[in-house]
Amino acid sequence: MDTLPTPTLTTAPAATPPRERPASEFTALSRTVQEAGLMRRRYGYYWTKFAVLTTVLAGLVAAVVLLGDTWWQLAVAAALAVVLGQVMFLGHDAAHRQIFKSGRWNDWASLVLANLYAGMSYGWWQHKHSRHHAKPNQVGADPDIAPDVIVFHNEDRTAPVTGLRAWFHARQGWLFFPLLLLEGLNLHVAGVKTIFGKGEVKRRPVEIAFVTLRLVGYVALVFWALPVGMAFAFLGVQLAIFGLYMGAVFAPNHKGMPIVPRNSRIDFLSRQVLMSRNVTGGRLTDWFMGGLNYQVEHHLFPSMPRPHLRRVQPIVREFCASRGIRYTETSLAQSYGIVIAYLNRVGLAARDPFQCPITMEFRSAR
Repeated sequence: MDTLPTPTLTTAPAATPPRERPASEFTALSRTVQEAGLMRRRYGYYWTKFAVLTTVLAGLVAAVVLLGDTWWQLAVAAALAVVLGQVMFLGHDAAHRQIFKSGRWNDWASLVLANLYAGMSYGWWQHKHSRHHAKPNQVGADPDIAPDVIVFHNEDRTAPVTGLRAWFHARQGWLFFPLLLLEGLNLHVAGVKTIFGKGEVKRRPVEIAFVTLRLVGYVALVFWALPVGMAFAFLGVQLAIFGLYMGAVFAPNHKGMPIVPRNSRIDFLSRQVLMSRNVTGGRLTDWFMGGLNYQVEHHLFPSMPRPHLRRVQPIVREFCASRGIRYTETSLAQSYGIVIAYLNRVGLAARDPFQCPITMEFRSAR
């Protein structure tokens, strides 16, 4: 394990309102992190993870072929869903320039991991995710809270919702996780529509080639190795668990945190800390969430290698405490409860969805 110097922070006793907090505060934090060596690349860690995931995927493909006609194949499908989730976490790291110094190398790593290994479009995801990082939880800017089947805020609501839609929205918190069983299919469809459509894609021919090879080859293998009914069941289980896994990891990070009104202006430090929620836990949580349980630290330093997020957390927590910046962390179970309660409250069309004191302060900054 690498040995890093112990950082020190200069504390400031007085809290500063979010809209008035100077950029120099984040500069001071960034300097401390740099001096601690926490932005240093971790090639050994990432090459090892890539090799292990590739080996496990090859083993699962071999299991599909060797097991043949048995319902134990559904266990293989479930395992495949989890491993592909881990592949996407690795692709996420590459997309954030965490792995290599070279942007080109990171791009190609993302293309191989997302498109060729997982069958999803890197270009589609990067465009969407970059906008989220720029303005998390801001109405009209963050695509992750854009109106869809689930309503994440009431900022643009002008008329009451009635009928079946009202019934659904009133219970959308309870329905959120079951609906994630369809998210795996949705992610694949959205990516395919983008690379074959008019969406912004940097390396369209490569993305089309990789995704086509992966999806066609995967489906062909499953239907060649298994009876038709079992093949459909295999694909259904794999996609359902993959979608549930992705949603279960990403939902706790921001859902239920303050929603920023459309025209508010907030400094970078406040925006990234106050809109993000960390999930507490040990090494198992780190593995399950691909390091995204350190969401505050990831949003402040998106290009920081994943294994350093655990090390930087005490620095960031102390920094926020010294400056009166609210730093949120809960257990995984508590975060799910918060997400469910929040979505139900929004679905009931609360009189004012911006009841959080932090959000009220942002509204006054318009």
